[in-house]
Amino acid sequence: PMAIWHGSPNFGPRRPGTKVELVVLHYTAMDSAETALARLCAPEHAVSAHYLIGAEGTVWQLVRETDRAWHAGAGCWGGAGDVNSRSIGVELANPGIAPFAAAQMDALVGLLEGLLARWGLPPRAVIGHEDMAPRRKLDPGPRFDWRRLARQGVSVWPQAIAAADPDPARFSAAMGSFGYPPSADLATFRHRFRPWVGAALDGWDVAMAEDLASRLDPIRRNR
Repeated sequence: PMAIWHGSPNFGPRRPGTKVELVVLHYTAMDSAETALARLCAPEHAVSAHYLIGAEGTVWQLVRETDRAWHAGAGCWGGAGDVNSRSIGVELANPGIAPFAAAQMDALVGLLEGLLARWGLPPRAVIGHEDMAPRRKLDPGPRFDWRRLARQGVSVWPQAIAAADPDPARFSAAMGSFGYPPSADLATFRHRFRPWVGAALDGWDVAMAEDLASRLDPIRRNR
């Protein structure tokens, strides 16, 4: 999709030695895209993202991809911090409790296809804000359709075919191998991959996490 340039003053240079290796998805938790756009461009709020997508599919670009937007905050992924220096941030206009509109998801898929191609990234490089900042953030939330992104080749979905031993140590190890920080727990994993399940850790959680960890397209390291 063609992006409308709407430059934000809230950005800076990426840390030397880092490259784009992640795309982090957010919801705005605001009542409209226009309200979010104003906030992401207000110097006093010191927040921004590279892109904002409205419910009708409009795409605004606020920060150049080569620059460091201020969207991720504290957190880490794949054992490395300063996610802002290593990522592209995409905000989706959504209050956080509503389904994501079809036109918005279509625009997101198109944007992600371009980002992954331009930066040479694998589908597993597309993560949610909660993934890298568990317990602190919840976006893009349990209403977000990660499975659709995976079907269209711009994210991943586990392909477990049988339940494994429901061993917490195995589960934690697999989560870490996939990229989750140590603060991530079962709820973090479930919010993205099994939002309809509320019971204790089971063998499907372990099998799904181990499948994700076994993917052969690891995010490249720049440290």
